[in-house]
Amino acid sequence: MCLSLFAFCAIGIVACENVNIGAVFEGDEGVEAAFKFAVKNLNDDNPDAEFTFDPLVYDNFADGDQFVLMRNVCSIIDEGVVAIFGPRSYRNIDVVQSICDVKEIPHIITRWKSYYIDGDKTIINFYPDSSTLSRAYYDIIANMGWKTFTVLYEGDESLLRIKSLVETAHQDGVVTQMMQLDPFYTGNFRDTMRDLKKTQQKSVVIDCHIDSLFQVLTQLQQAGLMNEQYSYFITNLDTHTENLMPFKYSNANITGIRLVNPDSEYVQKVSSDLLSENLNFLESPAWKIRLEQALTIDAVNMLAAVVIDRQKSSDVRIITNKNSLLCAEPDSWEHGLSIVNLLKSYPHDGLTGRVIFDNQGYRSDLILTIFELLEGGITDVGVWSSSYGLNASRPGDVSGIDDPESMRNKSFVVEIALTEPYGMLKQTTDHLYGNDMYEGYAIDLIEKLAEMEGFNYTFVVREDKSSGSFDKKTQKWGGMIGDLLDKKADLAICDFTITSDREGAVDFTVPFMSLGISILFREPESVPPSFFSSADPFALDSWMLLGVSFVTVSLCFYFTGRICSDEWTNPFPCIEEPEYLVNQFSLSNSFWFATGALLAQGSEIAPIAISTRMASGIWWYFCLIMSASYTANLAAFLATENPIKLFTDLQSLYDSQDITYGAKVNGATFNYFTTAKEGLLQKVGKVLLDHPEYNVLDNDIGVQRAEDGKYAFFMESSSIEYVTQRHCNLMQYGDHLDEKGYGIAMRKYSPYRKKLSLALLKLQQNHFLDDLKKKWWEERRGGGACEGVVESSEADPLELVNVEGCFYMTVFGTILAFGLVLIEHFLYPLRVRKRSGIPFWKIIKAELKAYINFNSPSKPNLEVLKEIPDEAETEDDKKSEDDKEDSEENRRKSKSASQTRTFTRSRSKSVSRQSSHSRKKRSKSSGKGTPLSYGFIIPSSLENLKDIEETF
Repeated sequence: MCLSLFAFCAIGIVACENVNIGAVFEGDEGVEAAFKFAVKNLNDDNPDAEFTFDPLVYDNFADGDQFVLMRNVCSIIDEGVVAIFGPRSYRNIDVVQSICDVKEIPHIITRWKSYYIDGDKTIINFYPDSSTLSRAYYDIIANMGWKTFTVLYEGDESLLRIKSLVETAHQDGVVTQMMQLDPFYTGNFRDTMRDLKKTQQKSVVIDCHIDSLFQVLTQLQQAGLMNEQYSYFITNLDTHTENLMPFKYSNANITGIRLVNPDSEYVQKVSSDLLSENLNFLESPAWKIRLEQALTIDAVNMLAAVVIDRQKSSDVRIITNKNSLLCAEPDSWEHGLSIVNLLKSYPHDGLTGRVIFDNQGYRSDLILTIFELLEGGITDVGVWSSSYGLNASRPGDVSGIDDPESMRNKSFVVEIALTEPYGMLKQTTDHLYGNDMYEGYAIDLIEKLAEMEGFNYTFVVREDKSSGSFDKKTQKWGGMIGDLLDKKADLAICDFTITSDREGAVDFTVPFMSLGISILFREPESVPPSFFSSADPFALDSWMLLGVSFVTVSLCFYFTGRICSDEWTNPFPCIEEPEYLVNQFSLSNSFWFATGALLAQGSEIAPIAISTRMASGIWWYFCLIMSASYTANLAAFLATENPIKLFTDLQSLYDSQDITYGAKVNGATFNYFTTAKEGLLQKVGKVLLDHPEYNVLDNDIGVQRAEDGKYAFFMESSSIEYVTQRHCNLMQYGDHLDEKGYGIAMRKYSPYRKKLSLALLKLQQNHFLDDLKKKWWEERRGGGACEGVVESSEADPLELVNVEGCFYMTVFGTILAFGLVLIEHFLYPLRVRKRSGIPFWKIIKAELKAYINFNSPSKPNLEVLKEIPDEAETEDDKKSEDDKEDSEENRRKSKSASQTRTFTRSRSKSVSRQSSHSRKKRSKSSGKGTPLSYGFIIPSSLENLKDIEETF
C-alpha cells in the first residue's frame, strides 16, 4: 500500500515537473524564434506527456563580455537543463562549451565551426562538417570542367571554409586564385570586381554570408561580370532563400547547393505553422527558411525524442530540478554523456533530411541538392551524397526545347494601353478599324513576333492605362493583370514593369527593354554673371599679387631712376654744362609708366639707363603674359554658363525643402518606394503616402508639372528618355535607383512563354529592338527635337549683364574724375589768393570766364600776373599791338648775328663763374627763379632763356 502510494506520488510529481532546455542567442531573432516554435510544438503535439519542455533563453548580453556570459550560463544550469543551445560566435561558443564539458551537459550548435577543443565530449554540431562540404564543392566544380577558378571570399571564417577546397584543387592540378571581397570592410566590393575583370577569369567560387550575397551579385552585374561568359558556384547553403530573380536573365551560369528541400510537404507544413506563429519572422513559407533555423528545429525535436525515449526505457529519472546541479559545485550531470551518445546514435528525419552522426560526432549520409538559376527560376540539376558522390544531370540548352503547343495559326487577344510611345492612335484623317488604328513600339513588336511565330492577334485597349496592382481589401488584382487572370486577354504589353509581386500572379517573357527608376526635373538654369564678372578670370589671390607687383615695380622704377646717374638728364640740350639735372622718374611718373605698361597703352616716358630698361623689359614681359592670360580667360568666362543644380541625386532631393516630388499612383515606381522597408527609399515612400497631392494619375500630368515648376517626377528611365527627346527643358537627374525591365505578361504556366522569350532574344541579338527604340524615341512623333542641334560658328553676342561691371566702372571713374577736377578748381584760387592777394571770388570769376571762352586756347596765369587783367580789348587795340610786336620781331632778327657772338663770349664767362661758386649759389638760389615742370628751380639769370633760344 505504501509502495503504491509512493509510486502514485512519484508519478504525480513527474507529471507536474518540466524539462528545461537552455539556449544562448546573440540577437539572432530568426534562430531564437525557430527554437521557441520547436519547443512549443513539442508540447502541443504531446498533450498527454508526463512532462513539458520549457525554453530557458538568454539573449541579452554584449558580444565579448565573457564574464557576464559565464555568469548567465551558470544561472541557466542552476535552473536545471538537459542541454544548452548556441551561441553563434566562436569566442562565446568556446566559453559555453568549456562549462558544458565540465558539467557534462549536452552542448548543441547549429552553425559551421572549423575546429573543436581537444577533449570535446559534449558538443554536437548539426551543421555539416567542413571537410564533407569541401568534398562536395570540389566534386561539383570538377563536374563542371573547371581547370582554373577564382575564389571570392568574405573574411577569415570564409577563408577557413574553402581552405580544404583549394588544397584539393591544387592536388589535382587546378589553378586557383584567392580574392577578398571587401578587405577594408566598407561594404563596397567594386574594387575587387574590377580586379576580377582584369584577370579575365570566367569561373568564380563565391563564399560569403547570406546577407551579403545579393549585394555581391548586384555589384558583379553592375561591373559587367554577369553574362553568358561567366560561371559562378555559390557555396552558401542558404543561397536559394535569396531573391535571385533579378539575375535570371543575365545568361550567367549560377550554381548553388542546399540542404533544405522547400518542395517537401513536411517543410511546407512547418513553414506554414511557423509563419502563423510569428508573422514578422518570415515573409514567405518554405523557401525562406534559413538553414540554421531548420537545424535548430531538427535539433530540438531530436533532443526531445531522445529524452522521452530515455525516460520510457529506463527507470532512471533524468529530469533535473532547480538547484539539483549547481554550477559552483564540482559535481557533473550523471546523464549528460548518455544523452550525448544517444544523440550521436539516434537517426532522425527532419527539415534538413536524415540526421545521422558518425563516431566522431560529424553528420554522415549528407545529401545536398544542386540547383541552377535559369530563366524559369531555380531549377534542380542534381544531388550530391556523402555516400555515393555526385549524380548530376544538367538540363539541355533552353533554345533547343520545343514547347508541345505551337503558337502558329492561333489567335490571341493582346491588351495594350495608350501610353506613348508604346501604344498610340494613328494620326490620320482616314477612317481606320481594328489593329490598323494603333501604332507604337509595342504595336510594332507584337507585329514582328506574330510574323516570326505565325500567330494572329487582336488589340484591346485598357482605358485607365493601369498595369495592375494587388488590392488588399478585395484580395484581387486589378488592371491588365486582373484582365489576364479573368481571361479577358491572353497577352498584355505596354510599359509593363516586371516585379516580384507581379511574377507571383502572372508569367513574363524575358525583358524586351532594360531600365530603372530615375528622376525627371527641369534643366538647371544658368548662373547670372556677377557684377564684377570681368574680375572672374583671376582669383582673388592673383589680383592681390598683381596689385603688390604693380606697387613694387613702380617703387622700383622710382628708386632705380633716382639712384642711376644716367636717368639724370639735361632738360635743355642747348646748354652743354647745365647747373641742374632733372629726373623723369618722379613718384607719380613711375606709377604712370607702370600703369601704361600694365594696360598695354604705353606712356611718353622712355627709360635711358640699362638698369631701368632691364626693369622695364621684365615688367613689360610680365604684363604681356598677364594680359594674354586675362584676355583668354575672360573670353572663356563670358562664353561659359555655369548651371545651378538644385539637387543631384535622391538624397539631395529628399533634403531639399523647396522641391516637391511624386510618382504615378499605384504604379510600379510608386510601389517601389511605398513598399521599401528601410533607408532612404522608405523615407521617400512615406512622403509620397503622406502627401497624395504630390502624386499624379498619369505620366503626362507629371511631365507637365515638372515643366511648370519645382517638381521632380519619378519615372522609368526609358520614359524619361522619350520625354527629354521632346521637352528640351527637362532632363534626367542622378543614376538609376534600381534595375528592372519591361516584359510581355501572360497567365501563369502559359505554354507560349518560352516561344516568345526566345523570339525576343533573337530580336535582341539582331538589334531589332535597338532599331525599334530609335525609331519611336528619336524619329517619330517629334523625336530628336533636342539632339543634333548644330551650334552656330559665330559667338553669341554678350548681353549687358555680362559686361555691366565694366560700364559701371567707367561711369564711376568718370564721376570720380569730375569730382577731383572740382576739388582742384577750388584749391587753385586758394593758392593764387595766398600768393597774389587777389580776392577769392574775383579769381573764381576770372577762371570761369576763361573756362567758357571756347575760342581761346589760353588763359591768364594769375600766379604770375599778380592781378586780374582788364576787360577784353577792342579790335583796333589788338591790331596796333600786333603791328608793334611784328616790328619788334623784325628788329630782333636784324641784330641776330652780333647778338649771337656777344652772347657766346659773355655766357662762357658766366658759366665759369657759376661753376666756381655753384655750391654757394645753389643754397642761396633755392626758392628763387622760375619752377620747371619736373619740380626743379631755374635760377634768375636763366629766366630770359626763351629769348636766347629764339635767337638761335
